Amino acid sequence: MLSRVDHSALLEIADDLYGRPLGEFTAVRDQRAKELKSTGQQDLAAAVKRLRKPSTAAWVVNLLVRRDSDQVDQVLSVGAALREAQAAMEAGELRTLTRQRRQVTAALATQARSRAAAEGLRVTPAVSDQVEATLTAGMVDERCGRALRSGLLVATLSTTGVEELAESDVAAALAVPEALGFTATPREAPEPGRPDLRVVPDPDAVAKGLAAAQARVAEAEEEQAAASAALTDLDAERARLEARTLQLHAELEELRRRTADLESECDEVEEEAAGVEEERDEAAARLRRAGADLATATEALERRRRRS
Repeated sequence: MLSRVDHSALLEIADDLYGRPLGEFTAVRDQRAKELKSTGQQDLAAAVKRLRKPSTAAWVVNLLVRRDSDQVDQVLSVGAALREAQAAMEAGELRTLTRQRRQVTAALATQARSRAAAEGLRVTPAVSDQVEATLTAGMVDERCGRALRSGLLVATLSTTGVEELAESDVAAALAVPEALGFTATPREAPEPGRPDLRVVPDPDAVAKGLAAAQARVAEAEEEQAAASAALTDLDAERARLEARTLQLHAELEELRRRTADLESECDEVEEEAAGVEEERDEAAARLRRAGADLATATEALERRRRRS
């Protein structure tokens, strides 16, 4: 493991290496490692030797970060603001936001291609797509933005922002894991001399895109404030209704208890009525028997009277 001093030295060396022309990377890296080894800095030399050559698209992004650091910082700041604001947006607003974000990243990707062309590198459409995907990832994902700003990418990044990119995937795209949070040193473009291999983009394209995105952020913040106020009112109404619901449930429970008591009392009365009905039937039978006995006794008495 590298000491703290060696770690700082490694990042400083990497910052220099990844800011150089792509064709010089391997030779300069190996030379630096050889020099460090000759001075007894074996661990640092080995760490430098392990630094990977960046892909073409990663190198173009690293170049843009160093040549146009202010614009990259503005784009990443807008991306952070948009991530905070989009929670309150509806589907239509999100589509508008996504379109504006694409306009900004497309303009910045065009500028990156122009920077690469000034360095003598022709950017293919496939590489251009990777550059734009990396810039988009930097806007929609905070960790990707920090990785992009390091200027130490060895591979490109890609994410839609729906889910945060895994930490291991971001680390794999960096020259060293500790690069996350490192800020690349800005560098001025070299003196003109190489021919521009591509059409120079509109110099105001990025600024216009940023202005539109910033205006959308302000609008989204207003919408978020209004939505927050509405949510507060709805929370209060929900609390009132929840309290009323609890009250009604309590009343309903009391009615259920009272119903159960009445049903029990009704069952008891029905049983008592059934008992009384049985007693009545027995009393009616006794009455009939007594009537029959009375009629028989009366007839016998009449017969005795007639004989006497």
